[in-house]
Amino acid sequence: MSQPHVVITGANRGIGFEFAKQYAEKGYKVTAVCRNNSKQLTELDVDIIEGVDVTKASDLLRLKETLADKKVDILINNAGLLHKDVLGELDAGTIRAQFEVNALAPLRVTEALLDNLSKGSKIALITSRMGSIADNGSGSRYGYRMSKAALNAAGKSLSIDLKDKGIAVAILHPGFVQTDMVNHAGDIPAETAAERLMQRIDELSMESTGEFYHSNGDPLPW
Repeated sequence: MSQPHVVITGANRGIGFEFAKQYAEKGYKVTAVCRNNSKQLTELDVDIIEGVDVTKASDLLRLKETLADKKVDILINNAGLLHKDVLGELDAGTIRAQFEVNALAPLRVTEALLDNLSKGSKIALITSRMGSIADNGSGSRYGYRMSKAALNAAGKSLSIDLKDKGIAVAILHPGFVQTDMVNHAGDIPAETAAERLMQRIDELSMESTGEFYHSNGDPLPW
């Protein structure tokens, strides 16, 4: 049996790095995609494709060409961006940037690598419960909430469009994770979040494709 291949965006730190580390430890062939490499990533036994800005068409073309005809068993769209958008001080530029990274980029990465995916492949979109409209009890964070809601919508459509090809899509909230993105104010470390998310990806099937889950296994409302 050939070594399963996982491709991870935003793999230089946080949850993305933990994905790369833990999948490598499990014997997967790991392709770690990042804009800026990190010392900890270079110390792993993984293939690194650095200098990839997931919002740039030219970088996505290079990613596609670098992977060429390599089969991808798991594609994890993990790269994300968070700004604190407060009513009365809104910046359209930062909101737009979050849409580019959080919503458009995962869709564009997936489309760029469609030829690498085949029956049995899995796509994981690392989203947030902050993209849930029903679950919003605190307001604010406009760009992040709006972009993650858009990502959730994209994930649902992908699950429908790829069903006939036998490719399942997971829409996953990692939890409140201690990463640079939130100044390490989370409830769980990135190591635990990645471990839980990997369990959810492992459980993913064509029966559960397109559903929205917390990393602890709880279904989340749209």
